[in-house]
Amino acid sequence: MAHTIREKNKLLARVKRIKGQLDAVERALEAEAECEKVMHLLVSARAAMTGLTAEVVEDHVRTHLVDTERFPDALREDAVEELLAVIRTYMK
Repeated sequence: MAHTIREKNKLLARVKRIKGQLDAVERALEAEAECEKVMHLLVSARAAMTGLTAEVVEDHVRTHLVDTERFPDALREDAVEELLAVIRTYMK
């Protein structure tokens, strides 16, 4: 089973929160809000998208690339953590 299916409800809840954030950006633009407020809303929405992407990537690595049940010696756990740390840093 794919991790996105296993975590479907959790991921969909995050997407709905992101939709809400984007709706707030739209409302702020329509209301001609100050640039600072719009930028703050945009940064928040971007951070939420980055967080969602990071979660899906991390689950992908752990589920599909490092299947320790099928391939016990496929990748050392410390190597996995190093890879994920690099990905997290890159996505910030």
